[in-house]
Amino acid sequence: MNLIVSEWLALNIGNSRLHWALFKNNQLQEKCDTPHIAGKIEDLSIHFPPSRIANLISLTNQSSSTDTIDCELWIASVVPKQFDYWCHYFKLNSIQLMDIPIQQLYSTLGVDRALALWGAIQTYGSPALVIDCGTAMTFTGANAKNQLIGGAIAPGVRLQFQALGNHTAALPALEPNQTLPNRWAKDTINAIESGILHILLAGIRDFIQDWQQQVGKSAIVLTGGDASLIYELLESDQIYLDLDLVFWGMRSIRANAQTLPNM
Repeated sequence: MNLIVSEWLALNIGNSRLHWALFKNNQLQEKCDTPHIAGKIEDLSIHFPPSRIANLISLTNQSSSTDTIDCELWIASVVPKQFDYWCHYFKLNSIQLMDIPIQQLYSTLGVDRALALWGAIQTYGSPALVIDCGTAMTFTGANAKNQLIGGAIAPGVRLQFQALGNHTAALPALEPNQTLPNRWAKDTINAIESGILHILLAGIRDFIQDWQQQVGKSAIVLTGGDASLIYELLESDQIYLDLDLVFWGMRSIRANAQTLPNM
């Protein structure tokens, strides 16, 4: 059958936040982030900016016994407890790893990593390497045949800063600076910034160089909460910045599901 054109919501449940997107006619209309749910779904209302997304979510709470959402809700989640809040909605579609048409995925790969990679392939072509600069920094790559080559996981930018502040007696908790500090610092704050950022950037460049040696010409895309910061610090014209890769992946999965013949 033909693709159903409609308004629908995408929810990417990440390690730290809920990432929302509203699509209409398969075009991204608006997006926002909210904290994890700590009590009831209704508690989210104060965290939404005035928007169509906020209106749709508020409508889901008007019925106590047969809650439904006024449009399709597509969810990808790496936090099972957060997914549980939504599992009773009638128009819910849960995206699982098996739904993503990348070959040779391993069973414990995060669905968000696979969706981001699929979104990059759909948008920029393959081969593709996705560097997700979120709570964890992940590297995930596929070759020209859309086969997973592999990847890596490291603490994200902010997590590294928080770790020093939380687990040392004399070092302060800092936020990452928007400018790259001198490598050889003469005070504690700049020394922390230098150590984390210079080592992090060197590691990213090393992964990119090795990737290019293995697969040749490839799309390389930064995404995630700190992607804009890393993009500016890398100063490379070989890299794309796209904060919506997971949503592009979800859009593609939905499109494929809508065009499948009825069983």
